Amino acid sequence: MASWNSVPLEICYQTLGWIAFFSWSFSFYPQIVLNYRRKSVVGLNFDYLVLNVTKHSSYLIYNAVLFFSSVVRRQYKEKYGFDEMIPVAANDVALSTHAVLMTLFALYQVTIYERGSQKVSKICISISAVVWITAIVSVILASQSQSWLWLISVFNSIQVVMTVIKYTPQAWMNFRRKSTVGFSIGNALFDLLGGVMNFSQMGVQSIDQGNFVNFYGNIGKTLLSLEVIFYALIFIVQRYILYPLKREKFPVISKETVTPLLKSPDTEEESSNV
Repeated sequence: MASWNSVPLEICYQTLGWIAFFSWSFSFYPQIVLNYRRKSVVGLNFDYLVLNVTKHSSYLIYNAVLFFSSVVRRQYKEKYGFDEMIPVAANDVALSTHAVLMTLFALYQVTIYERGSQKVSKICISISAVVWITAIVSVILASQSQSWLWLISVFNSIQVVMTVIKYTPQAWMNFRRKSTVGFSIGNALFDLLGGVMNFSQMGVQSIDQGNFVNFYGNIGKTLLSLEVIFYALIFIVQRYILYPLKREKFPVISKETVTPLLKSPDTEEESSNV
């Protein structure tokens, strides 16, 4: 049975994992709050939300099965070594569950708030259909050979691909509109922190175990962290550098600007004659 070699590293691992959990969990709320305050979802790409549901659902299946199934855990150790630790922690399962629920709630907001002419694209519907058909076929194949580790690896691969695809519509919409209005930057900021913490957590486990099995044994988690960091930086650049929000500017009222406004026409005439 694999175990930690260093108690401080184990504590660090758990701490980083839960920081990543809270960061990625909180990342959903700024957008939800923004939608509520505006009573509008204009500017939030619907393809992003739909693809996000597929992404997080796939990741939940992977994390939950690998974490709870003794059969899959045994198959993992048979493949990577019985001395290796399972690369999925409790915070990964909690994060995935929360992510699915929050994404579904954001989709619910789409149905009740002003959305203008926005709608889910046919490309997004086609991608989602292909992904879930692939998942169903994979389940059928895995059930015949009992290759459950391979099956959850398929779901892990799906979430990696969907992570890349899901952000693209929102980034492209921001680029076309030359604006980030309607898209909460809080999402990207929390995503960035969560990605860094998640990757650091894996690094701590690798240091303790003295190898990099943690990274390639759970390549999905590794790529997820890097993808999230990459796209978070794109959104941050769009928000603060390329398309900063334009705030309404009010003139600064000083004594010099107020005084002429208080003068009567006669006073102004006398002043001009002096």
